[in-house]
Amino acid sequence: MNEESGSRGARLKAVAGTSRRIAVGMHDSSFILHPSSFLIQPHVVFAGGGTGGHLFPGLAVAERLAVDLPHVRITFVGSGRDFERRHVAAAGFDYLPLRCRPLPRRLRDVFPFVSHNLSGYRQAGRFLSGQRVSAVVGLGGYGSVPMGRAAIRRNVPLILLEQNAVPGRATRWLAPAATLVCTAFEQAHRYLSRRSVVRVTGNPIRPNFTRRLVALGVLAGSGHGDAPPASHVKPSNGANRSHLLLVLGGSSGARSLNQYVPLALRKVGARLRRWTLVHQSGPADLGPTRQLYAKLGLPATVVPFIADMPRVLARTDLAVCRAGGTTLAELAATAVPAILLPYPYAADDHQRKNADVFTGSGGCLTLDERELSGRLDDHLAGAVTLLAGDAAKRAAMSEAMRRLAQPDATWDVATVVRQVAARRM
Repeated sequence: MNEESGSRGARLKAVAGTSRRIAVGMHDSSFILHPSSFLIQPHVVFAGGGTGGHLFPGLAVAERLAVDLPHVRITFVGSGRDFERRHVAAAGFDYLPLRCRPLPRRLRDVFPFVSHNLSGYRQAGRFLSGQRVSAVVGLGGYGSVPMGRAAIRRNVPLILLEQNAVPGRATRWLAPAATLVCTAFEQAHRYLSRRSVVRVTGNPIRPNFTRRLVALGVLAGSGHGDAPPASHVKPSNGANRSHLLLVLGGSSGARSLNQYVPLALRKVGARLRRWTLVHQSGPADLGPTRQLYAKLGLPATVVPFIADMPRVLARTDLAVCRAGGTTLAELAATAVPAILLPYPYAADDHQRKNADVFTGSGGCLTLDERELSGRLDDHLAGAVTLLAGDAAKRAAMSEAMRRLAQPDATWDVATVVRQVAARRM
């Protein structure tokens, strides 16, 4: 997978008719661009979001760019959802909503789909015409398409971030004309056009994540300022420390997890006596999930969203969650073993394929709802019982997760964006 030596810039040029995997090898000083490389203020636009899985990697790269290039201007564009607005505003970046809609599932939604996205494309075009944009970074999801297509139309460099083992429709559509596709999984290139230029960078994790882990003493510092070293140092499992079981359904929650996980944990019973339960339910199911735990007599901390995820993961001994690419990247960064329940209706079954990579490497167990006979809570109770009572098994899985971590992903993607933006200036 290693490229021949030569111009770093040449590696990012698309070669028609070829499919290219470019291994990450960007840590020599010759590839670090000094801010003086930019004669005028660079302006980088991040397009997409919608969910934490798409938005958080973009925020991570944007924050890294703001550190490396203090004079950079950063704008996020997306669907206008409140989730995007709140997190972008909290990070201190500009935000522009664009009209857009996902692919329609009903015939009557076809016209609104076309009209909204055409309007968003024209809005994006006007924005690019009135700005000197150095590069556009597509974060995936339907919210990335209008700006992505407008960038291609106006010859603005387009870099795509793909968080999953199977690229989403937006990535697959934009990739042939993009400057570069940065993927979290090596196998993602198989689903992209042969004209696509692909670099396996790993998945950037959310802003301040690694620095928070360093501050908590979970990781030692490193030369890049935000990248952890090869070894993770989890808090001591002293005899008096309770264990922590973390339930995650993504940034918006997962209804079936909110319904079945409490039932499963009730069946585990006394084996969880020394375990603390923390459950991220999403805002919609907060009340019903809290009520279910109370009805079952299970003490649990149920919250709609965990803002300080590094602090919680630093103490987590076992997680139960979906298998989104960003969730898995954060678990790997903190060496947390997990029981994965891939979302069965995910586009192109990408969560199951993500889970296969992590389960195949020994860091996780996977329960696929479509393949189970009997009740999901019975199978989940069995998996939790197995791991809650076997510290050695959990330790081995934690080590496997550590090996899956890609700690330099944020730095690598930010470096690519800086290089591409510098050529535009």
